[in-house]
Amino acid sequence: MDETRPLILIVDDVALNRALLSDVLCDKYNILEAKNGNEALLLLREKTSEISLVLLDMVMPQKDGMEVLSIMNKNGWINEIPVIMISVETSHSLIEGAYSLGVTDFIGRPFDEMVLMNRVNNTIRLYAKQKQLSNLVLSQIYEKTRNNSMMVTMLSHIVEFRNGESGLHVLHINTITEMLLRELLCRSNKYAINRDDIGIISTASSMHDIGKITIPDAILNKPGKLTPEEFNIIKGHSLNGAQMLNSVPFGKDEPLMKHAYEICRWHHERYDGRGYPDGLKGDEIPIAAQIVSIADVYDALTSERCYKKAYTHEKALEMIHNNECGVFNPLLLECLDAISSRFVVSLQTFDWGKQADKDFFYIADSMMKDKAHPIYNQTFRQFINERKKSHFFESMLDDLLFEYSYTPAVIRFSSMASQKLGLPRTISEKDDKLALGANAENWEKIQSVVHQHPALSNDPIQTEVTLTVDGKSTPCKVMLLQIWENSPDKKSTLASVYGHIDILH
Repeated sequence: MDETRPLILIVDDVALNRALLSDVLCDKYNILEAKNGNEALLLLREKTSEISLVLLDMVMPQKDGMEVLSIMNKNGWINEIPVIMISVETSHSLIEGAYSLGVTDFIGRPFDEMVLMNRVNNTIRLYAKQKQLSNLVLSQIYEKTRNNSMMVTMLSHIVEFRNGESGLHVLHINTITEMLLRELLCRSNKYAINRDDIGIISTASSMHDIGKITIPDAILNKPGKLTPEEFNIIKGHSLNGAQMLNSVPFGKDEPLMKHAYEICRWHHERYDGRGYPDGLKGDEIPIAAQIVSIADVYDALTSERCYKKAYTHEKALEMIHNNECGVFNPLLLECLDAISSRFVVSLQTFDWGKQADKDFFYIADSMMKDKAHPIYNQTFRQFINERKKSHFFESMLDDLLFEYSYTPAVIRFSSMASQKLGLPRTISEKDDKLALGANAENWEKIQSVVHQHPALSNDPIQTEVTLTVDGKSTPCKVMLLQIWENSPDKKSTLASVYGHIDILH
C-alpha cells in the first residue's frame, strides 16, 4: 500500500458493488472495504485521521447509510471526512435527507465510471484544500495571539520596571482576573460576558496601569507618604492610560482594546461610588474593571512595596471584606472567597510562557463552535490535543529542552532548562541582555547555535557548546530539530527549532 495516496472507505453490503468501485479507483487510491454499517463505523473510529473519503451505500443490513451518517455527525467525523452516497434509491426525500446529514455528493446507480472518478477526485481535492486553508488560518491566529500577548507583556513590564515592582504584579493580576471570571460565569449570567471573553479580558488586564508611564519617577517611587497634590497626580494614571489607548489610530473596535480601555480608566472606581476618576457606582462600572480592581487590590496588599511590607493572604482578604480598600461588588467577593485557596497555588506556579497558548485555546474553542466553518472543527481539536500532549510530556521530563521561533524571534525553555541555565522561561531577542544578568552568555551561545545551521535539514543536527549550568562552566551537547514551512511562493522557510541540551560529564 502506497501511504502517500489518499485512502477511500467503500461501504456496501454487495461484494460485487465493492469490487466494481475498487477496480475503478484502485489505480489512484488506497481502498478499504466494509460490508455493513457496523464495520464502517469501526473503521472510521480506528482510522479517522487517515480516511480521505467514504463511498456509502444507502440500503444495507444492520445499520443503513442514513444511520451511519447520523453517527458520523454525532462523533464529528462528518466535519473531517467527506461522504459520497451511492444508491439505486433516488427519491427526492431520500436525497434531501442525505444532504441534510452532511453528504458532499450523491451518485445514482448505475453510474458512469468517468463521472464517478471525476467527482471522487474533486471531492478529495476540495477537502484537502479546505484543510490546508484551515491550517493556515489556525497558524495565523496562533501567531497573532502569541504576538499580542508578548506585546502586552513587554509593555506592561516596562511600566512595572518604572514602578519599582518585580514584574510579577502583571502576572498575578492576569491569573486572579481569569479565575474570578470563571467563577463568576459559574455563579451568574447577570453580565454580558461568556467563556470566549475570559482570555481577552485576562490579557487586557495586563494593561491596567499603563498610564503610570506618564507619572514622574520621584512621585511613582516615593518611599514615604504622598502629599495630597502628589496623590492627585498618581490618580491621573487611570485617565492617562485610557487616553493613551484611545489615541491609538487602529483597533478601537477590537474586544481587547475595548476591555483594556475600560480597565485602564475604571479599575479604581468603587461599588459605592467613592472611587476615581468618574465616581461611577455599582454596575455603572464595567464588570471587567470591577474584577481587575479586586485583583489589583489583593496583589497590592500581599506584595511588598517601597512604602509598605506585604500582608498575609488571610489579612488581605479580611481588609477587602472590611472595606478598608474601598467597597466591592458583593457577588465578586463571593467569587473571591470561593477561589481564594486555589489562586494562592496558581500564583506560585504561574507560567507566562504558556499564556499565548491559553489565549489561542480560547479563540480556537470559539471557532470550533462556528457552524459556518464546520471543516475547521476536527483540525482544531487535533491541533489543541497535540499541544496539550506536548506540554504534558514536557512537564514529565527532567530534561533541558527549548523551542526557538524565528517570527517572532523568541525562545521558550522548559522548567528544568530555565532553572539549570539561570534564564527566564521566555526570552525575546529584543530583550535587554543586561537584564538577564550573569547568565546572559548562555542565551547568546544558544542564539548562535540555532542561527549557525541555515541549510535545509529534516534530520536532527548535533553540536557542542560550553554553557553555565548550575553556576558552573559545563560542556554540553545540543541536539536540534529544524521545522521548515513552505511559503506561498513555495520557498522553504525555517519557522522554528526544537532543542535538547545534554550535559557531558
